[in-house]
Amino acid sequence: IKMVDDMIAVLKKEQQDDDAKKEYCGTQFDHTDDKKKALERTVEEHENAIATAKEAITTLTEEIASLEKGIKELDKAVVEATEQRKAENVEYKELMAADGAAKDLLNFAKNR
Repeated sequence: IKMVDDMIAVLKKEQQDDDAKKEYCGTQFDHTDDKKKALERTVEEHENAIATAKEAITTLTEEIASLEKGIKELDKAVVEATEQRKAENVEYKELMAADGAAKDLLNFAKNR
């Protein structure tokens, strides 16, 4: 009978230890689950940030291409305007030379 009582006491002690370990494990599972959920939210936030950044990169790339096209068009317009000004300058110089020659001719005719 003594051995049975001792065995019961040992089993009760083991049961208490098992209950304490079960409670500890349950608490650890809860903490781990909370950490997992927090990490999953963080990953989702980072994925959203990456997607937003990729959209911004795409938009900026399109804007850069558009601006480069505009710059090329402006460069072309500047070249055309420069050529036009040079042509107008040549015409002006020819006109001034012709006017000078006409004045000289009129002065020559006048002095005769």
